[in-house]
Amino acid sequence: MRWTRILLKETTGLTGLAVHPNPRPALISLYQKTLSELSDIPETALYRQSISAITSHRLRIVELTEDVSKIEHEIAAGQMEELIQQAQDELGLLEKVKGWKPWEALEVPEPEKQWQYTFSENKGSR
Repeated sequence: MRWTRILLKETTGLTGLAVHPNPRPALISLYQKTLSELSDIPETALYRQSISAITSHRLRIVELTEDVSKIEHEIAAGQMEELIQQAQDELGLLEKVKGWKPWEALEVPEPEKQWQYTFSENKGSR
C-alpha cells in the first residue's frame, strides 16, 4: 500500500511542503518524542494535559492504522505532511514553553480586578 501511495502522490499541492517518502514512522517518532518531552512539565499544567491528550489520541490512530489516507481521514487535520509539520511545530513550541514556565506563580501579582470588565452603554444621541 505504501508503494502505491508514493507512486500516486507526486505533490502535496501545498507550496513549500514536499511529499514525505515515509510519513507514518516519522509521525510516530515525532509524537513519541513530544510525549517524552512533556514529562519535564508538571502534570497539573493545562498545556501538558492538552498536548498529551491530543498527541496520545493521534499516536494511537497512527499506530493502529497502516493506510495513510485512513490516518488522514481519522485525524482530520490535513495531509500526513501537514501532520508532520504540525508535530514539528509543537515540539518547537514545547521547548519554548519549558523556558517560559507559565505554570509557575507570577513574579508580580496581577492587579486587583484585572480580569473584570465593565461595559457601559452609550446613551447619547446618534
